[in-house]
Amino acid sequence: MPSTASTFSDLVRSRRSVRGFLPTPLSPSDIRGVLEDAQTAPSNCNTQPWTVHVVSGAERDALSGHLLKADEEGRFSYDFTFDYADFGEGSYLDRAHQHAATLYQALGIPRSDRRARKAAARENLAFFGAPHIAFLFMPTFGDGVRAAGDIGMYAQSFLLALAARGLDGIPQTMLGFYADTIREHLGVPKELKLLFGISFGTADVTAPANSFRMGRIPLEQSVVLHGTPGVLDGQ
Repeated sequence: MPSTASTFSDLVRSRRSVRGFLPTPLSPSDIRGVLEDAQTAPSNCNTQPWTVHVVSGAERDALSGHLLKADEEGRFSYDFTFDYADFGEGSYLDRAHQHAATLYQALGIPRSDRRARKAAARENLAFFGAPHIAFLFMPTFGDGVRAAGDIGMYAQSFLLALAARGLDGIPQTMLGFYADTIREHLGVPKELKLLFGISFGTADVTAPANSFRMGRIPLEQSVVLHGTPGVLDGQ
């Protein structure tokens, strides 16, 4: 039997964001197990600031319809700003562009075909065909950054809990562009802010959008060591 560390390393490195799902619903026991695992995520002062709405079945279909209509009508409602211009010039924007180019290449969409690119983006609002979506809401403590960090740790735990069961998910910032539409449909109070959603289920391995994997930058570009020799030089 492999060691726990080896098993975890394989798990975390094999997790991927899926953009094409089978419609088959997950079992209630699997969904509960994922939620119970995610609930163990750390948080500031154990505040556990996440409120998670899981949407499935007819409710999922109805919400998707509302989101697609809001998009058609340009009814955006952000709780948190997001703009590619915020990335500035340099490595962050370069990585975002590389990701988009890789995705559209897999989908067979040329850069010049704006209509096809828009249609591909709208697949976010159909949850990429996933049978379930978890919407992650949070209160705003101060500037909200610490609570958002807690939500991030919850989300990673949620995604790894899926992967441990042979299931798949994708965190979707775009769902946060329609916070009021989602709050209204789900009956969520205004004081809870939508950070993002996670569509989840079982990957469709035949989907073109699942035919590639994005790499990660080397540690040397993201880690600075202080009095910690032998880590980046392989010693």
